[in-house]
Amino acid sequence: MPDSMAPDVTTPIAPIVAPERIQGAVHDPRRHESAHKHVSGEAVYVDDIAEPAGLLHVYLGLSSRAHARIRAIDLSPVRHAPGVVAVFTAEDVPGVNDIGCMGKHDEPLFASTLVEHVGQPIFAVAAETRDQARRAARLAVIEYEDLPALLTIAAARDGERTLVTAPMTLRVGDADAALAEAPHRVEGRLAIGGQEHFYLESQIAMAVPGEDGEMLIHVSTQHPTEVQHIVAHVLGLPSAAVTVEVRRMGGGFGGKETQSNLFAACTALVAKRTGRAAKLRPDRDDDFQITGKRHDFEIDYRVGFDDSGLIKGVDMLFAARAGYAADLSGPVTDRALFHADNGYFYPAARLESLPLKTNTVSNTAFRGFGGPQGMVAAERVIDEIAFALGKDPLEIRKRNFYGTDPERDGRNLTPYHQTVTDNILPELVAQLEETSAYWARREQIRAFNAKNRILRKGLALTPVKFGISFTASHYNQAGALVHVYTDGSIQLNHGGTEMGQGLYTKVAQVVAEEFQVDIATIRPTATNTGKVPNTSATAASSGSDLNGKAAQAAARTIRERLVAFAAAHWGVAPDAVRFQRNRVLVGDRDMSFADLVRAAYMARVQLSATGFYKTPKIHWDRAAGRGTPFYYFAYGAACAEVTVDTLTGEYVVDRVDILHDCGRSLNPAIDKGQIEGGFVQGMGWLTMEELWWDAQGRLRTHAPSTYKIPACSDRPRIFNVALLENAPNREDTIFRSKAVGEPPFMLGMSVFHALSDAVASVAGHRVCPRLDAPATPERVLGCIAALRERVRGGDECPLPNPPPPLAVEGTAAASQKAPSPAGSGGGSGRGQGTSPLSPEPA
Repeated sequence: MPDSMAPDVTTPIAPIVAPERIQGAVHDPRRHESAHKHVSGEAVYVDDIAEPAGLLHVYLGLSSRAHARIRAIDLSPVRHAPGVVAVFTAEDVPGVNDIGCMGKHDEPLFASTLVEHVGQPIFAVAAETRDQARRAARLAVIEYEDLPALLTIAAARDGERTLVTAPMTLRVGDADAALAEAPHRVEGRLAIGGQEHFYLESQIAMAVPGEDGEMLIHVSTQHPTEVQHIVAHVLGLPSAAVTVEVRRMGGGFGGKETQSNLFAACTALVAKRTGRAAKLRPDRDDDFQITGKRHDFEIDYRVGFDDSGLIKGVDMLFAARAGYAADLSGPVTDRALFHADNGYFYPAARLESLPLKTNTVSNTAFRGFGGPQGMVAAERVIDEIAFALGKDPLEIRKRNFYGTDPERDGRNLTPYHQTVTDNILPELVAQLEETSAYWARREQIRAFNAKNRILRKGLALTPVKFGISFTASHYNQAGALVHVYTDGSIQLNHGGTEMGQGLYTKVAQVVAEEFQVDIATIRPTATNTGKVPNTSATAASSGSDLNGKAAQAAARTIRERLVAFAAAHWGVAPDAVRFQRNRVLVGDRDMSFADLVRAAYMARVQLSATGFYKTPKIHWDRAAGRGTPFYYFAYGAACAEVTVDTLTGEYVVDRVDILHDCGRSLNPAIDKGQIEGGFVQGMGWLTMEELWWDAQGRLRTHAPSTYKIPACSDRPRIFNVALLENAPNREDTIFRSKAVGEPPFMLGMSVFHALSDAVASVAGHRVCPRLDAPATPERVLGCIAALRERVRGGDECPLPNPPPPLAVEGTAAASQKAPSPAGSGGGSGRGQGTSPLSPEPA
């Protein structure tokens, strides 16, 4: 390159006195880097990539039985169908016929002799067109020998209790002694339904074979490295021969953390065997059947408390429908226990998990990763105490919060023996309590309910405390790669994946901030295992924390090289080299960033660097149930008001006020979007999204026509969202921000408890409604009818499927293992057991 490319710095120029901020600096409310492409249709997803010549379309042949031996299979009709090129079964797998993420070899790519859920893949067909492959896949003739199938939590729990992975127990203090000594005790059972991810882009993968057995996989996944490893094992290749690339996903929510393995491995197998590129995109109906969901739980709880509502001891058993294989059920049920305290201090607690094997699809990661189920249990305990003592639930919540001073108040030890050192929940809730006018509205709602026979309002303010970090400590690491080119443009690559949450935007802002150049200078590139290896999943709300720090480290390495070069070349002290908006001041010289970069290149300064980050301070001993699994906690609270029609069980969400803790937000615009979306998704899970399997183990809610997610009309009529100000993260995270992917999801609990509050009003708030989730109109109606019947008949008149009786005034409730009210027993029926609604006023 000619010397003329070096900047002319012979004439000193006065430094800029008041530099402007760069465009796209950290903490600026910047739009998503692909927003314009999302709305215009220009954003390229896997199905938009130009198909290589000769590409084959792949489809899966699925089991029609929940549990059966395969006695015989005739695939000749499939092979002879129009357009079919090849059919593949377990016998065609050159490596290991397993796609499980936990190394248990319990999740075959193709079932061979035994099927364990309806929708389990048995074979794959490759054809010239997708339609031909789909039609051919339905032509197989399979002879089954049916075996007994366990489909529900109750059947698995009350039977042999086969587990897919080892359970975990957390203990602090002596729970039995605390419960025995408590002045009041309550026990019961809570059922919480599962949830379908319903990402807009379905599962999809395209494999392109290369020379020497190499394989390039384009796939919609949150975990490129795991896909790389799984494909390598299935094909019998080293990991270095497989490259996985992900530019973006059309949503993930945890459903593309492990579930993408099947689709990537299947296309890679076809590509390897045929030498032709292959693509697999299932129908939405098949996607529903093949892929795992959020775990549904049935939680048995006992709580002891004093006259003021202060918790003395807690005992909880978390029984989860895990499905037929381990998948991520171990860490999911672990995290449920980690969050069974939510924001509350338990002096004594025993928390146990029960990841039960069932003949249903193997459940998997979902936003919150078990934490939401644990939090819902904590909030039910609070409601039980409030109803037992005749107090407002918010009063009981505030009374039981963790302390704010670990050195003085002694109320900071979690059930997993981590000390809470950053508790800001009391001040956050107090602020929301004031801005939402909670107590004034409580009085208004009481007056409204007193005047209205049919419509009833409810109000609830619920908190969130969510631990941030992977509980598998080795996942808390990230790498990044930054290239600075001689024109001053910058290419950025890191191990995080973009699924619409704005990760690429935030990390680009970090790099822009470090170099003090406009964000337009930064070009994020597709996540690629060939650029940044050994990546962790983009999950656990850790994407910005980990990848932002890794990219910052890479950028700082290059910046330090530029500073050292400039200081030596122009004879100034290193601290006289200052980066300001797209300019660099070297002493009294002023040059563009690009000029400095060109000069450094001419001096043979390296302009590329890798960066690495690992989360400090964390450690976890699962066997002992002790450690510090979380680097910090993210906090939030929501106040929801609802109106319920007691004749139909239908309801509307009138108003929601949210105050959420993002630390010092990297991007307030994106974070507010995450809070709004997370809240709506959480509200949907707890109120309307219902999974239902029939007696043969067939998922009947398998499409948009049968599975309802929140629509625009379901959003709160008034929706106020604010970020907590002046609350930077106390830990050294990326620019003192906090994670915001998962924590807002649990804000949806406020709607669930507002519905419970409205239902309770028909019985004068004398009885805890024990409303199960999802609180569909059918379930709400059944709960209202049951409460009215109980009021008319006295406390001796039972609820349908009666729960354990309340125990107060110093007497323990009798243990009872009856199913939960209103037919919510883990998807065994929808709206069963409800009573006709009396039109009479309460």
